[in-house]
Amino acid sequence: MTTYNTNNLKKYLTNILDIHSPSGYTDKAMEYFEEELAKLGATYNRTNKGALIVTIEGENKEDVRTLSAHVDTLGAMIKTIKDNGTLELSQVGGYMMNTLEGENCIIETIEGTHYTGTVQTIKPSVHISGGEARELKREPSTMEVVIDEKVSSKEDLEKLGICVGDYVFIETRSRITDSGFIKSRYLDDKASAAILLYTIEYILANKIQLPYTTCFFISNYEEVGHGAAYIPENTKEFVSVDMGAPGLTQNSSEFAVCICAKDSSGPYDYELKKKFVDICKKNNIDYKIDIYPYYGSDASCARAAGHDIRCGLIGPGVFASHGYERTHMDAMIATLDLVVKYISNK
Repeated sequence: MTTYNTNNLKKYLTNILDIHSPSGYTDKAMEYFEEELAKLGATYNRTNKGALIVTIEGENKEDVRTLSAHVDTLGAMIKTIKDNGTLELSQVGGYMMNTLEGENCIIETIEGTHYTGTVQTIKPSVHISGGEARELKREPSTMEVVIDEKVSSKEDLEKLGICVGDYVFIETRSRITDSGFIKSRYLDDKASAAILLYTIEYILANKIQLPYTTCFFISNYEEVGHGAAYIPENTKEFVSVDMGAPGLTQNSSEFAVCICAKDSSGPYDYELKKKFVDICKKNNIDYKIDIYPYYGSDASCARAAGHDIRCGLIGPGVFASHGYERTHMDAMIATLDLVVKYISNK
């Protein structure tokens, strides 16, 4: 396996994880990418919708390869300012509400003021509600944000400048252990976004001549289904670098690059899958092939939008997806190695 600067990869990952970027609120994350790309001397542009496209010219300039990763994450908005001085949430993206219970959060007003709070159920104490507290169904209507201010009414919250539609950022609790595990919210898909950013650094720093012009599409609306409705012109192969999903009855692993054969949108391109497997076998890259029954990607979005492209999906195995997630540096490096070998060869 090729030697990579894992410290730079970790730096990109921790920096990206530190930036709140739920779908619809990704400008700060994109600004970070632009700052890093400028340091690398990369060529890039923003789409009208706010996505970022990095282009590295190759020998063949007519047939473009595009790799995507998304920096938009799950999140929440304020749906209702309640009479008792708490806040009802509206979900951004698809996750189980129970994964938010007891989490610290930040409310950002439209003027940019920040307030802290905690996500709780409407019956958070067993000493008061007993079995009802345990049995309460966790859904938006039964959960609320308790804000860390002395408030007791809707009017109190409105005086703070809090409005319906304000974003609520959930604490990520990011950490990398000495044993190589990475634990955080939103490794889907910031782990792969960091991989693509480091890939760009590696290709440019080592002056690697690519056989095809290659675009890196940093998507900002994947979690809500339309991130890759537009893709770079002349794209022939579109590879979503997202995540694998280890779990019951699954073949994926937190220690390998996962190659998706099929998800809820249908099968991915067979020849691309074979190419990924051949690269992994030739280069001794640990890989797993898997099928995900409740999964969609920017590649499936691009295909559904009518683009005439061949689609693939790869990524590090991420445990407990759409919750407090976990992967391992082994999976990050395996995915990075497959990406670099794929774009470097015909």
